[in-house]
Amino acid sequence: MSQYSTATFGGGCFWCIDAAFRRVKGVSHVSSGYMGGSIANPSYKAVCSGLTGHAEVVQLSFDASVISFTELLKMFFALHDPTQLNRQGNDVGTQYRSVVFYHDETQQQAALDLIGALQSEYAAPIVTEVSPADTYYCAENYHQDYFNLNPNQGYCSVMIAPKLAKFSEYFADYLD
Repeated sequence: MSQYSTATFGGGCFWCIDAAFRRVKGVSHVSSGYMGGSIANPSYKAVCSGLTGHAEVVQLSFDASVISFTELLKMFFALHDPTQLNRQGNDVGTQYRSVVFYHDETQQQAALDLIGALQSEYAAPIVTEVSPADTYYCAENYHQDYFNLNPNQGYCSVMIAPKLAKFSEYFADYLD
């Protein structure tokens, strides 16, 4: 029997995280958006200012009988550097922070447990924020499925395509 759950992750630019999770078996819906800030209905421009407190996030609906939250977490941590505080590469600001917004105590504990298990693999401390999910704001339409709609755009071909190739190799058994 299917049991759909929600997961929300922020790990730099949402285009990359969005593109990867759209390929995962058991993930039925992927949406790029914003969470964690103090302003209602933020725009991309407002979030990019760094003044809203929101992070760029991807929210997933997934079938827990097909893919576990822990497996999704492993994928999330493989897609970004969780040791970079308020940035991912050249994308700098709190809107690019590494964050798991948990939807229940089980997700919270899974995130904390995995961070503890992964820490020995990194020379620097993992700085991923683990916070309760709050209001999710869907990003503008042009951000949805951005990579698949714009694969030849500069950022996509230089930054996202190589990450997706690595992701596809490492998680091949989980992909459609």
